[in-house]
Amino acid sequence: MSNTRTIIEIPEFVTVRELATLMGVSPINIIKELMSNGIMANINQQIDFDTAAIVAEELGYEPRTVTVEQEEVDEEALPTWHKVLAGEKEANLESRPPVITMLGHVDHGKTSLLDYIRRADVQTGEAGGITQHIGAYQARYDNRLITFLDTPGHEAFTAMRARGAKATDIAILVVAADDGVMPTTREALDHARAAHVPVVVALNKIDLPNANVPFAMQQLSDAGLVPDEWDGDTMVIQVSAKTGDGIEDLLEAILLTADEIQPRANPHAEPSGVVLEARLERGRGITATLLVQNGTLKLGDTIIAGEHFGRIKAMYDYNGQRVKEAVPSTPVSVSGLNGMPEAGDRFETVSSEKEARKVVAERESQMEHMIVAKKPVSLEDFLSNLAGETEKKLLLIVKADVQGSLEPLVKGLERLGNDEVSLEILHAATGRISESDVMLASASDAVIVGFNVDVDSAANVAAKSEKVEINVYTIIYKLFEDIELALNGMLDPIYEDAIIGRAEVRAVFRVKGVGNIAGCYMRTGVARRNAQARVIRDGRLLHEGDVSSLKHLADNVREVKTGFEFGVGISNFNDFKEDDIIEFTERKRVR
Repeated sequence: MSNTRTIIEIPEFVTVRELATLMGVSPINIIKELMSNGIMANINQQIDFDTAAIVAEELGYEPRTVTVEQEEVDEEALPTWHKVLAGEKEANLESRPPVITMLGHVDHGKTSLLDYIRRADVQTGEAGGITQHIGAYQARYDNRLITFLDTPGHEAFTAMRARGAKATDIAILVVAADDGVMPTTREALDHARAAHVPVVVALNKIDLPNANVPFAMQQLSDAGLVPDEWDGDTMVIQVSAKTGDGIEDLLEAILLTADEIQPRANPHAEPSGVVLEARLERGRGITATLLVQNGTLKLGDTIIAGEHFGRIKAMYDYNGQRVKEAVPSTPVSVSGLNGMPEAGDRFETVSSEKEARKVVAERESQMEHMIVAKKPVSLEDFLSNLAGETEKKLLLIVKADVQGSLEPLVKGLERLGNDEVSLEILHAATGRISESDVMLASASDAVIVGFNVDVDSAANVAAKSEKVEINVYTIIYKLFEDIELALNGMLDPIYEDAIIGRAEVRAVFRVKGVGNIAGCYMRTGVARRNAQARVIRDGRLLHEGDVSSLKHLADNVREVKTGFEFGVGISNFNDFKEDDIIEFTERKRVR
């Protein structure tokens, strides 16, 4: 008896859910094995290779580490600058400052941290401490620049991504040490993961007397962010925006992460980038905040941003100082556009305003067609959307009324994925379906499913605008059924040759210019003109080919039924003999 075990390749760190998927078993089995080895872990918790290897061996697998060469590169997971620079020559690329976005719960101190870093008290001018405008700022640490995007939250971060803008290199997830991981924190993390950007955690408010760092760290671990000091792969930096403790460590963590991803650009290329904000300013007219991603933007350049264009008449840096040029990763405020582009619109330069008008006119003529052509993100459309893709994946956003419904719902959905079509839950939470859910679905081509929840009015408006389908259920089994049908519809079709009839050869006729024709008696089923035919002699298959002719008496017919005599010709075959069996087959889809 063979003792050969199935080889399984396991990364250095893997969540319980991912390990279960790799082995094709239920996550419950993994958790049980971990418990029997004295390790308590939930489905989203990361474990190291050594721990995963023990579980794999217990379940009959031979674990091996995944080497860099064995890992497949996911094009979608590549940072945006990889795609922007696809056409650039390696020799022309230079390092650029990393671009950072801070995400997290509304009062966990995102703006206060940014204020401390850039040493400018903008919070005093903001109602309720909530950022009012999308801006961008730069800070210098260890003689290196870091660009920070100041956003109101992950909703704006994802809204920009939904319009094709992926400006962020690294996401800083801000978590308050007194509150821990809030539902909004988990939502922000899901948005960052969906954007495929590395995450560094800033554990803020450690100066408060009720700060509970170990509890917050455990919550982060439960959310799949195992701190590096717990042998995980997530840098969790303890900071205080009030006292400044840990700020330098946070900046160092940002630079370490930047060294890993190595953001680069070609400063000599044609300038391009993304619009962060546009507004009407007194004395300046229409002003747009731009982030240069490639090339060097110069005063006097003519740019196109979305459906608008203009020659740059004035350019200001993040301190409000006039500048004449902006290199990659530099945020600048410019004036001179003939309209207000949207946040997330890409900008590029052209040689003249005449060319700009021509390009904009072409875009406007295409816009109506693009709007009509855009299809809803729905379960029914996934098969056509994924045609030709090697990897097929159904992305879901799941909302439920209560936690007691959400957990079995998520577990049940995870079991529906299979080897050919994977299912990934981008975000799962309780509460009504919100506009943020819709924007995440739009940006990620995901489907929203809800169980016993309402859809707020803003979400309904956004869903119509973004062409996102929302599916709400009151019966959990109906939800599972629809998802399973969608997954089955996404599978590559399988066809089989089904036998539709069998005939016995009783005579052979020679027809001049045609060849031999078999005179047959239809024993079972039917013979059809458009079918395939197999010639079988003494139980052995002699030939298989198309039916070239089918006649009953002297007439050409489409079909011959059981009990009738007929003549049949088969392409590229003449060696008929009495008592041969001819099977007629048709290709039928079985899945």
